[in-house]
Amino acid sequence: MHLGVLRYDIGVIRAAILLSLAAAWTVAAPLPRIQVSENRRFLTTTDGKPFFYLADTGWELFHRLDRKQAVEYLTVRASQRFNVIQAVALAELDGVTTPNAYGKLPLIDSDPTRPAVTPGANPADPKQYDYWDHVDYIVDQANARGIYIALLPTWGSWVNSGGRDHSYITPANAQAYGEFLGRRYGKKGVIWLLGGDRNPAGYEETWRTLARGIAIGVSGKEDYSAILMSFHPRGGGTSSTAFHDDAWLDFNMQQDGHNQPWRAKSWEKIRADYDRTPVKPVLDGEPLYEDHPLAFRAKEFGYSFDAHIRQYAYADTFAGACGHTYGNHAVWQFYALERTPVNGPLMYWERAIRRPGADQVQYVRALLESRPYLSRVPAPELVADALEPADHISATRGDGYLFVYSAQGRKFQVKMGVISGDRVKAWWYNPRSGAASAFGEFENKGVREFTPPSEGFASDWVLVLDDASKAFPAPGAVR
Repeated sequence: MHLGVLRYDIGVIRAAILLSLAAAWTVAAPLPRIQVSENRRFLTTTDGKPFFYLADTGWELFHRLDRKQAVEYLTVRASQRFNVIQAVALAELDGVTTPNAYGKLPLIDSDPTRPAVTPGANPADPKQYDYWDHVDYIVDQANARGIYIALLPTWGSWVNSGGRDHSYITPANAQAYGEFLGRRYGKKGVIWLLGGDRNPAGYEETWRTLARGIAIGVSGKEDYSAILMSFHPRGGGTSSTAFHDDAWLDFNMQQDGHNQPWRAKSWEKIRADYDRTPVKPVLDGEPLYEDHPLAFRAKEFGYSFDAHIRQYAYADTFAGACGHTYGNHAVWQFYALERTPVNGPLMYWERAIRRPGADQVQYVRALLESRPYLSRVPAPELVADALEPADHISATRGDGYLFVYSAQGRKFQVKMGVISGDRVKAWWYNPRSGAASAFGEFENKGVREFTPPSEGFASDWVLVLDDASKAFPAPGAVR
C-alpha cells in the first residue's frame, strides 16, 4: 500500500474513533456545581467533596479548534487528570473579527448585545451551526470527561484596549452580554472567569456589570451564590487588588508573568492573598508555561521546561493555593503550520499537549488528595531554613501529615512534634513520576535533618511525614 494512502486511512480511522468516543462521552451525567468550602480556603462540590482545581490554559479553544481537534485535546487532558480548562468566548487573537474553524463569528457587527445565533445546531448544515453552537459542543464534551470550563466571557483587551485594540465590551452593553452567557451556560459545568490579562484599573464598572449580567442570566436575579466566579489578572497581578471585597469574587486568582520561579517568588504572593480578610481561596491562574521563553527573553534565559512547572505547582499549593493552572506555550494559542506564531512556540499543539509537564502536574493533585484535604494549611515555620529562592523549601501540613518540598533536592531540617502521633512514618514522593517510597519511622520530636534521594536542578522531592497511627495509604494513592 502506498504510504500516503496508509496515512490517510489511519487518519480517517482515528477521526472516526474520536467522534464515536465523543458521542459516548456526551451522555454522561451533569457535573456537580463547585462552591467555596465552609472554611473558605478551598473549593468543593455542593455535596462537600474536595475539588482541587487543576487547569490548563486552552485560551483559543473555542476560536481555533474544530470538533475533532477539540475532542482530541480534551481526551488527552482528561487522561492527564485535568479537571478545568480555561478558555475564552471572545478570544484574544482577533476572536471578534476573525472567524472560528467553521467560518463563524461570535457577534453580529461586533456588537455584544447581538450574539450571532441561528436556529438549529446541525454541524453538517453551515446555516445552522453557529459560533455558540460550537462553544456548546466543546463545553459538553469537556463536561462529559469530568472537565469544567473556566469560561472567560472576553479577553481583557476587548474591555481595556490599552490604546491598541477596540473596546467592544462597555458598561452600556456588558450586562446584556453577561445575561446571554448566563442563560446559555449557567446549568453546565462552568466556572466563570472575568478579566483576561489586562489591568482593570479604570474599567472596574465594566467588569462588575458583566458579573451582574451573568448572575442574572443564571438565576434571574443578582444572586452570586448561584455561580462560582473569579478574575484573571495581568502578569504579576492578582484579582485581590481591585475586587477582593466584591461579592461576585469567590476566589482570588494570580498571574506570575512567566518568570523563573525563584525570581517570581510566587509562594510569597499566594501567601499574601491567603492571609487577606475576608478569607477567600487563592490559586495561580497563569504561572510560567512549559516551553515558554523565560521572562520573554529566550536569547538570554532560554525556555522553560517541566522542572520549572513542578516548582511553581508545589510551591504555590504548599503556600496555601486551592489548586493550580498549567499552561503550554504552543497549546494556549493552538499553534499550527498555518498560524502566525506568538512569542516563538517550539512545536505544534498536537505534540505539545503530551509534554512531560502536562503529565506531571497531576501528581501534585494526587498527593494532596491522598491525605485529609480540607485540614491543610501552609507550614513554612516547620522548616528550620527555607534556603534561598532557587533552592526554596516549602511545607504544608494537615490532620496527621506534613509535606515538605525541596525544589532542587537540597537537604533540610524539620521541626518535629507539630503533627499528631508519637511516631511518624516517612516517605519520599517523586514529583516526576508520582512514585512513593517509605524509608522509616521516627520519633515525632526535636529537629531532624532529611536528605532527598538526589540533588540538583530538576531533582525535586517531597518529604511526607505521616502520623504512623493513621495508617495512611502511600502518598499519591487514591483514598
